[in-house]
Amino acid sequence: MRPKMILADEGGNIYDHPELEMAGRSGTKLIAPDEAEIIPAPPHTQFFTMPGRMPVGWDRRRRRYEAMDEMSDMVCYPVAAFPPPGYTRTLLPATMLCDIDCVLPLWAYTAAGWMEDQFWIAAVKVDDFDRWNPDYYDVEELSPKIEALLRKHPENKLIRHLSRCATRYHCFNAMNLFYRRWECGIPTSPACNASCVGCLSWQPSERCPASQERIDFVPTVEEIVQIALPHLEEAEGAIVSFGQGCEGEPLLQADLIAEVIRRLRSQTDKGTVHLNTNGSIPSNVGKLCDAGLDSIRISLNSARPIFYHRYYKPKGYSFDDVIESMKIAKSRGLFLSINLLVYPGFTDGGDELWALMDLIDEVRPDMIQLRNLNIDPELYLRSINYRGGPGIGITRFMKAINDEFPEVKFGYFNRPKEMFH
Repeated sequence: MRPKMILADEGGNIYDHPELEMAGRSGTKLIAPDEAEIIPAPPHTQFFTMPGRMPVGWDRRRRRYEAMDEMSDMVCYPVAAFPPPGYTRTLLPATMLCDIDCVLPLWAYTAAGWMEDQFWIAAVKVDDFDRWNPDYYDVEELSPKIEALLRKHPENKLIRHLSRCATRYHCFNAMNLFYRRWECGIPTSPACNASCVGCLSWQPSERCPASQERIDFVPTVEEIVQIALPHLEEAEGAIVSFGQGCEGEPLLQADLIAEVIRRLRSQTDKGTVHLNTNGSIPSNVGKLCDAGLDSIRISLNSARPIFYHRYYKPKGYSFDDVIESMKIAKSRGLFLSINLLVYPGFTDGGDELWALMDLIDEVRPDMIQLRNLNIDPELYLRSINYRGGPGIGITRFMKAINDEFPEVKFGYFNRPKEMFH
């Protein structure tokens, strides 16, 4: 049995189709999901409609895919799931594009269906590290802690910025600062040296709005140390991480971050100092390694330069610089993660898999974080000019890498240094 196709009306009410089955998409190809690609929707799964598209389902009797614009005189819209943290999607929603000018907001659109009185989604759990469970985060509970820290440091602009991230965008890394636990995000850079198509903090006016407000100032060393030092010394599983969704590229502030790290490490050896980056400036990666950086996560959408450049649109650096940064970090003893932005049908395509294996063999990362690429599926394909698919499947993709490189771990979240090995 397969789940039934689901669709929504103009009010956002969700219905299951009486006959058509759930379908998905891998790259540009429609497929009917198998058992390895779908799971019951986990708690905190969200659902979205997809305007400008028609839903597509699988007609088992006629052995063909059917697009629908109406059901019982009701205008139909596709329904997509958005998995909670720790889950990577295996298939995109099956849709037919109606309006090429309609660009969807930056979410991880995931195929979904209905079976046995519950929703099912095309996803796989890739990380059991449960510190990012939404049950642990409550803005109302956090409000007194935010107000207390703002009163204690009224002149600290960084605390004010992170308080907005915590309350307006429900950013878990920002919230952890006020909870004083786990990973605390520290943005530093208003500028960037890439123009990623799916950038969360900057989008051109003709596209959808950005998901977050980008920081518009460079914090001082004192402002950063004021919050990072007590976090490292007091927080459980403490991580202070530079490079957040609400900023540009932190390597452009390498001198500032290096001075912060030196100040922190002159006063405590507790906790983990981490960097999320595009890896664009190898010399600055080396500078941060020398200052005392513990771990680094370098983001890729592709292990092939042509598709990397089409998505990241780098300014003044190349894919070779990114690889060199990985090598520098690994040679200096850092815990190296590749933040792989997953798009089903592209990421798990044969050529992409072989290129990624070659890259793993060359740089020997400790972990591959399988993060969902939050972007309109049609916009991504147009932007990188990709017309391929289907892929071999995300679970088979993971098995192929694990068979060849059993020492490389899969995950979704950054780790404190006591869990590196």
